[in-house]
Amino acid sequence: MKLSFFLFSAVIVLVLAYASAYVVDETEQVVITRFGEAVKTTIEPGLNFKLPFFDKANPFPKNLQEWDGDPGQIPTLDKTYIWVDAFARWKIIDPIKFFKAAGNMVSARGLLDDIIDPAVRNFITSYSLIEAVRKSNRELPLEADKEDVREDRMVTYRITTGREKITRGILKQAQPKLDKFGIELVDVKIKRINYVDRVRRSVYDRMIAERKQIAEKFRSEGKGEARKIIGEKERDLKQITSEAYKIAQEIKGRADAEATKIYAKAYNEDPEFYSFTKTLEIYTQALDKESDLVLSTDSEFLKYFKGYSEQSEAP
Repeated sequence: MKLSFFLFSAVIVLVLAYASAYVVDETEQVVITRFGEAVKTTIEPGLNFKLPFFDKANPFPKNLQEWDGDPGQIPTLDKTYIWVDAFARWKIIDPIKFFKAAGNMVSARGLLDDIIDPAVRNFITSYSLIEAVRKSNRELPLEADKEDVREDRMVTYRITTGREKITRGILKQAQPKLDKFGIELVDVKIKRINYVDRVRRSVYDRMIAERKQIAEKFRSEGKGEARKIIGEKERDLKQITSEAYKIAQEIKGRADAEATKIYAKAYNEDPEFYSFTKTLEIYTQALDKESDLVLSTDSEFLKYFKGYSEQSEAP
């Protein structure tokens, strides 16, 4: 009988010990509730105990948690509609407040949606598109060639706030609303910004028009350079032709002078023979089988024929 009572007591003790013990993981923090009311919080990892059957251990993560918002269509200050996709990192810093306000992680994410999404929308609508996209006034070349970027192809956008300050403003606006839930918002970032379809098509058309304008500028510069090269070629060609003509005329002049000199020398040697040969050249140029010539018998033009005829008729 005593043995049975001892075994029964041991079982009861083991059941009570098992029901009262709980383990806190290194990545968790536990809120102990009694009849639905939070009475204690345990953050240190390890083995802990609670009142069996009355207390309940409610574990919550202690490490960073992610919040990924749903992409939404938001108008900017300059009335440009864009899709904005934001995300955040948060953690539970007061588990009792968190338990009372949210109760579980699913409800907590709903609370974050209700607080962060309006803050994102508020800041995006308060600034122009370029403020949400860029974070500095760094000059951006239109072409990727970094070795030869002209000043007229540089585009400078002047921003006063920038993307980083906007995200810090979102965090600053949302954090006070999360304090009462025992949540600390560690960081907020904009994952992606994109145009809506209608605006995207308009932007693409403008980009194509700008590319065509730049291409036309290059073609115009190329045509101007081609005309310049052709003009230089024609100028050089005329210069070469002029110099060649000058040299040819000089050679021809010297040749004519030499020929005249030879003709004069031949004339001085035998004027009658010179006259005869020159007259024969004139006959060759002036008379052919198609020519008809009517002259008097005493014409000087046919004097050599005439003299040859008289010699032939002499006895």
